[in-house]
Formats: sequence, C-alpha cells, structure tokens
Amino acid sequence: MKLIATPTRYLLFTGKGGVGKTSMACAAAVSLADRGRRVLLVSTDPASNLDEVLATPLSNRPTAITSVENLWAMNIDPEQAARDYRERMVAPYRHVLPEAAVQSMEEQFSGSCTLEIAAFDEFAKLLGDSSATGEFDHIVFDTAPTGHTLRLLTLPSAWSGFMENNTSGTSCLGPLAALETQQAVYRSAVQALADPKQTTMVLVTRPESTALREADRTGGELRALGIENQHLLINGVFAPRGASDPIAVAMQERCDCSLAQLPESLSRLPKSTVSLVANGLVGVDSLRQIASDEACSRSAEFRNVDDSGPVAGSLPMTDLVAELGEQSHGVILTMGKGGVGKTSVAAAVAVALAEQGRKVNLSTTDPAAHLQAAMASDQLPGLTVGRIDPAEVTAVYRDEVMRTAGAGLDAQGKALLEEDLRSPCTEEIAVFRAFADAVAKGEDGFVVLDTAPTGHTILLLDAALAYHREVARQSSQVSECVKELLPRLRDSKFTKVLVVTLAESTPVHEAAKLQEDLRRAGIEPYAWIINQSLTPLEIHDPVLVGRRSGERGFIDEVITTHSKRTVVLPWQVHPPSGLDGLRELIAGPLHASKTESTDERITID
Repeated sequence: MKLIATPTRYLLFTGKGGVGKTSMACAAAVSLADRGRRVLLVSTDPASNLDEVLATPLSNRPTAITSVENLWAMNIDPEQAARDYRERMVAPYRHVLPEAAVQSMEEQFSGSCTLEIAAFDEFAKLLGDSSATGEFDHIVFDTAPTGHTLRLLTLPSAWSGFMENNTSGTSCLGPLAALETQQAVYRSAVQALADPKQTTMVLVTRPESTALREADRTGGELRALGIENQHLLINGVFAPRGASDPIAVAMQERCDCSLAQLPESLSRLPKSTVSLVANGLVGVDSLRQIASDEACSRSAEFRNVDDSGPVAGSLPMTDLVAELGEQSHGVILTMGKGGVGKTSVAAAVAVALAEQGRKVNLSTTDPAAHLQAAMASDQLPGLTVGRIDPAEVTAVYRDEVMRTAGAGLDAQGKALLEEDLRSPCTEEIAVFRAFADAVAKGEDGFVVLDTAPTGHTILLLDAALAYHREVARQSSQVSECVKELLPRLRDSKFTKVLVVTLAESTPVHEAAKLQEDLRRAGIEPYAWIINQSLTPLEIHDPVLVGRRSGERGFIDEVITTHSKRTVVLPWQVHPPSGLDGLRELIAGPLHASKTESTDERITID
C-alpha cells in the first residue's frame, strides 16, 4: 500500500459500508507495527468487528495484540461511552443538589444523541488530546460507515455553535457547562483532522460504480469541512488467470468498467490498490498478505476443486416472495451489515410484489440512499419509490413543534424552544418519527423498507423505547404511529424482517448479533438471504475458487444455526439494477424446494 510508505500520525479509514474499511485499517496497522512503530488501532463503529478480525477480545481501553508486537487496539463502544459520559457529567452533583434535580439531569442525558456525543467525546480525546495517545507513533481509526462518519466529524462544529449560542443553560445533553469544558479538546480534534502533516483521511472503496460514487461524495463533503488531506484506497481489484472462466471475465469487465469511469475528483487523489484475495481477511496472517501484491498473488494458488452446486436446506427466492405475498399488506424490512445488498434485495422484493398486483411503497432510511440507483428510471404500476430525507423531515418536525408546543409561549419561551430544536439530536427524532409513519402505511398495502446498516438500524429501533420521553420535552403530542411502532414491529404477521448477509465471516457473525438484538426487542427475523454467492456457480479461476470454497462453512452455519428459512442468491453477471436486473435477482438460476426444518435437506436442481 502506497498509503503507508510515508504515513501521517493519524490515519482515518472511511467509506461506504462493506468496502473493507476494517480489513484495510487492520492491515495498515499491522504493517506499521511490523516496522517497529507503536500503533493504536481504534474503531468508532457501533457495529465494530475488530475483535473478530484480530482474533482478540477488545474493550474501550487499549489492548495489546499478542500476535503483533507494537500493536494495541480498542473499540469505542457507544453504549458504554454513553454510560461513562452520563456518570461523569452527573456524579459531581449527586450529593450537592436535591435528588429531584439530579434525576432531572439524568433525564436530560437520556436523549437520542447522547450515544453520538459520548462516542465522539472518546474519539476527540484520542485525536485532540495528545496526552491520551502520547505513547503511540500512529493512531489508526477504523471509522463507521459514511453517514455516521460524516456526522461524527461535523459534531465539533455543530455542538460548538450550539453551545456558543445557547442561553438556557441546558440542552438534550444536559448542563452545557459540562460540555463547555470539552470545547478545547474538540477544537484540537478539528484542527488535527484538517492538518495534512498530522492526518490522512483514507477513502476506502471497491471497484464498483456505487461505491466509487459514494467515495466521491464523501470526499466532497470532507473538503467542505476543510479536510483536504485525502487518499483513495481501492480494495478488491480483480484480474482473472486467463480467459476460460466466463464468471471471472465478467467480474473483471465490471471492475475495469467502473475504474474507467473514476470521478475526476478521485482521479486527482493519491491512490493505493489492493487485489482481491482468495481467503477471508480474518487473522493477522491474512492481513499481512495484503501488504504487497506479491503476497496477494501467492494467496491465489488454490487447488482447483469444483465444490459448486446444490445448497441443501435452502429456499428459492421465488418461493420466499410467494410467501410474503400471501397476505394483503404489511411491512418488509431488509437488514444487515453495510454493503451486503440490502437495497437490491428490497427493490427486487418490492418489484416482485408489485407484479403480483399488490400496492407497494418502497422507501429507505439509509443515509447512503442508493435505492433510486437500483431502480434506475423504470416505473411499475402499483409501485411507489421514496426516501426519508433527513433535512426535509427535520424541517417539517421543527415547524410542527413550533406550531403546536410553541403556540402558547411568550417570546422568551419561543426563543428557548427554537434554541432546543437547533440541537443535533432533533434530526434523529424527526427521522425516527418518519420511520414510524412509513411503517404505519403497511396497514394499507405493502411497505418495503431498505434500512440503514446494522448499527444505525439497531439504534433506530432502540430509539422507540426512549422516544416518548424525549419528545415530551418539546411537545405533549405523540402520534398514533409512534405509539404503535413497536407493537407493529413485534407482530410477526404484520412485519417480516429479512436479514441480508454475504457468505463471509464478518457479515454472517454481525448478522447473528443483529438477530440477537432483534430477538431481545421481541422481533423475530423471518428469513436470511445470503447474497452474491459464488457457491451456485461453475467457476475455475483460482482466486474465485478459493473464495467459493471459503463460503461453504458460513452457508452451513446460517442454515443449521441461525435461520429457519435461508435463500442463497448467486453473484450476478450484470448488476441488479432496473426492472430486468431486479427480476433476474428474484428468478435467477438458483432453485430449491422449501424445507420445514433445518434437518430436512432438499437437493437443488
């Protein structure tokens, strides 16, 4: 990687979900540590999987990686950070103020954005407080998916502006005096981010059109924040061994076509490329392989064993869609790690239901919002496509609160309410309410929701439990849609959750964690969809054969351990966009018979 030839002290990896930020950040950290540099690797992702990649249990404190001398790693756990942050803010007042006042402070810290500011508080210390990381030569950040990352980076300015203009002394985060003590650290963090001598922002992408567009958008938004010091890292570049494998040739053509259309702003950036490897990037040995193209080339020397074919115990996608269409209305949610294909699956299901004559509303709460691209410009009777736009719903929410809760207030009261509504968590509340409104439409037809990546989705669902308390600070009105949201989500006849994953370690295990979280909330997933699988395909290229061989164990794990219904969708030669592409995703070459349990295996034709 050219990136680590002359590294800055801070390396921040960002990009669309599923592009390999964690693998690339880990590989860079391991390579630097192998050179004798003392390195701290940090994840700020609520859905972090550093533990699995490094095969080491981690916490929110630096932990030595025993298999790599000079390397330490840690996860910034938002929930733990929020608990610590809340206690740090409230503790000094416990035996000073009346109990009722202390309880009021704790209530103020229960807002939906406490997790966000608490996680950023930890992030800012590592970036803006030199004493916290003085023992390390490099700090490598494995950041969250693009939308979360950009929100994280804009928080210093947002909270700084809010604190400077707030006159009430309180916010949804509690007493502002406590926050003001952090302003110097926040300011240092912002300065460090924009300093090219200290920091490099690594835009991680795949050689795919949607991922490259997202990297271009991210780069532009970072430049708008004054962060010009960017490096492009293209992960998973593929070149087949010969031209005898049509799947391999098609994969290379898609890769080459995407790279030929590299946006101009990205083409001007310093660039590193990492070849597609045959084995999964879990474990230190695998991470070391991607440090050089030579190592990647050696990793491709696999035995050309044909283990393609039937996947016993799986269900055809056509059968799953038929089951979903048996009722006349309801909500279908696609959930999973970023980059697994939730958007394509959601769009394909919506198209199939509409072609059954159903009324379908297809929408997204994903900040990356690639649903419109998947649908292209095609239209289908009975199908409407929309998006929950954060800026739009926030403006509507602010206007409504001022019109209702602010109606009877005097000038000073209205000024205080307007001030409160400028806090960053107002957007979270507004988006949540729009999500509840979208789910309610499932009473009058089908609603298919392409949800955000796993961590964001869980936070969104968890917000339901605290929403009533949060919104009551600003308005006495709680809509019927919000009151009924959790009951609707828990109603298995009304809501069907499709867990989308890939046949790889991290996506499968992260999806399993998602399923556990959903079950704790009383929501039982309906089916798992293993997307973009090579297993059903006849391939000969050694890299692809190696990747196909590695899929089998994870497919069996899903079928036997995690899911009652499992669909395996093959990798598509043509990206599933437009109506024809989405139809092919549903009725592709993979066919199977339905099984009633994981013990009864049916061979695929």
